[in-house]
Amino acid sequence: MLHVLSYQIADSIDIKSFRAFYKSDILHYDADELFYKPQPEGFIYVFKYGVACFLNYQEKDIESFLSLIQPYCRNPFEQKLSEEFQIETDSRENKFGYNKIEITSADVETLRLIMLNVSQSVALDYYSEQTNKLLEETNHHTQILEKKGKLDISGRNLKKYIGRTLNLKNRIAENLYIFDSPEETWEDENLNKIDVGLKRTFDLQERFRNIQEGLEIVKENLELFKDIMQYRNSNLLEWIIIVLIFVEVMNLFFEKLFK
Repeated sequence: MLHVLSYQIADSIDIKSFRAFYKSDILHYDADELFYKPQPEGFIYVFKYGVACFLNYQEKDIESFLSLIQPYCRNPFEQKLSEEFQIETDSRENKFGYNKIEITSADVETLRLIMLNVSQSVALDYYSEQTNKLLEETNHHTQILEKKGKLDISGRNLKKYIGRTLNLKNRIAENLYIFDSPEETWEDENLNKIDVGLKRTFDLQERFRNIQEGLEIVKENLELFKDIMQYRNSNLLEWIIIVLIFVEVMNLFFEKLFK
């Protein structure tokens, strides 16, 4: 039985700099990910979107590696999100279960594919958590709008809120590739079946769709808030103009009166 542990440790990881620093036995690399075999039976998979995944690693070794990679992390987390998964080898056929897969052959590409899907799952947990926070904040403002008939948020805070939403949307858009199947699955029928089965096991497509829908709801509400804020500012400007005109008229009146 092999054990997979995947951690979302930061917003992102500087893959290029870490590869130059960490000289362990590397089996696969590109601009977005690094796949290492530092131990005879242990693998490490590092992803640009802030995830580090371990197969067949002891806890103390995991902690040691996480400390090593921290300087290359952007916005490292104090509380790490994690996902566990079990791999049973030498099975008669590939079988998918809750938090477990049985495989006929534990070759490197199959293990890498499993680690990839576990890492995608923990990344979706993180994006889902961030989306839910934005939705909760949106609901708070819409409830106040319903009760009081006005927004309780300043223009500056609204801009910061819009910025958080756009940053999250941009990070997800930047990492859309993580939900594509690797090229290796296009030419290997067995790998393709494992990939499809794992995506179904982790419900990756549905969870990704829920995140997109949540962000779309937030976006629609932000557009409404922005229109209300512009209307409020427009009304304020109109009143300022009216007051200025009134003051000017009164000045002219008093000038004529005291002449």
